[in-house]
Amino acid sequence: MITLQLYGTSECHLCEQALEMLENIALLTKIKIEFVDICEHDTYFDRYQFTIPVVANTISKKTCAWPFDEKELLQLIQD
Repeated sequence: MITLQLYGTSECHLCEQALEMLENIALLTKIKIEFVDICEHDTYFDRYQFTIPVVANTISKKTCAWPFDEKELLQLIQD
């Protein structure tokens, strides 16, 4: 099963929109979604603080930074 990690923060409205998109895609595909709060990880905070939300495919290691749409997320799953 493919896992997509959503890097963001709990106070980010764009991250909420991204999570909603991912949940809609998860209804149609067999993916698992993991939310990673970058405020809890110094490495992720340094890497993503200016680009959240970011979605990463844990298998291909490819990422997609905001702004993205469902079409781009589906492509990320296929990569």
